[in-house]
Amino acid sequence: MSDSLTNIYTPSRERAAELLNAIGPEKARHVLETMATIRAFEEKAEELYSLGKTHGTMHLSIGQEATATGASDAVRSGHDFLLNHHRGHGHCIAWGGEVNLMMAEFMGKETGYCRGRGGSMHIADVERNNLGANGIVAGGIPMSVGVGLSIKLRGSDQVCLVIFGDGAANTGPFHEALNMASIWDLPVIFLCENNQYAMSMSVPRAFNIEHISQRACAYGIPGVTVDGNDYLAVYDAISTAAQRAREGKGPTLVETITYRWRGHSRSDRQLYRTRDEVKEWQARDPILRFADQLRQAGFLSDDQLESLRQHANQYIDEALAFAEASPEPDVASIMEGVYVD
Repeated sequence: MSDSLTNIYTPSRERAAELLNAIGPEKARHVLETMATIRAFEEKAEELYSLGKTHGTMHLSIGQEATATGASDAVRSGHDFLLNHHRGHGHCIAWGGEVNLMMAEFMGKETGYCRGRGGSMHIADVERNNLGANGIVAGGIPMSVGVGLSIKLRGSDQVCLVIFGDGAANTGPFHEALNMASIWDLPVIFLCENNQYAMSMSVPRAFNIEHISQRACAYGIPGVTVDGNDYLAVYDAISTAAQRAREGKGPTLVETITYRWRGHSRSDRQLYRTRDEVKEWQARDPILRFADQLRQAGFLSDDQLESLRQHANQYIDEALAFAEASPEPDVASIMEGVYVD
């Protein structure tokens, strides 16, 4: 979070204590384990890619775990709908995705969520209303309007959470989608995950406003910018947006300020930022930050922290074993799903 930015929401000490007490110690520790599982998955994915065991490219979300987890926990994952972007492993895990099926998909195996056809950027779990990640910048944003319209026409109490990056906020579909969702009062939560760079383009170079969330006023909807490395800040803001949507009051634009520790993709040489900048953000590790909050609340001991870390690593090791033992797709099935019978 740049020190030059102002008006970034972080709960007060009293509000943070209220939120933690409402969540409770057992759920809070589960949240921390989910964040640790996301980190472990991403680190293993990076290792597998380096070993040449995967296909295509990948986009890691190490350092952004609080946004994924806080947003998913603030809605009813499995009941509500999720649309995601290409840096989406963490969101899928936070939504309740099975890491076995995710790892198999990542490695292009038949047992993956999409039978190995989607790979890293296109994991979907339709049974749990995770409508998938999208390799097209801003591709999921207009889709969320269709999902929101479906929800409204069916008279359901569901909401659609659509997650996209700062780069997507400078495309035409972003503006068209916000306008349409606004005039129709659709139950959509637009979540802009601002990790400071669209590939190598920094946010200050691409925007002439302080916060991306300020664009909400052009469409007559609420906009808020929150500390995306603070689980409680994200959880609180998305909870408020979800309640507004369920009450028929329409969409909200939420911007989370966070940072990706790794490059845009594995081919990124990262010549546009300094090592000192990366280290500054690594010092704001969202996992360690939430762990400290739980310690202060009396919800977490050092032994419990080490135990949940071990569990997270064990989950990922088991997922890798499952994926490696899974079959490759049969070449004879290559045309399945391409054309309709």
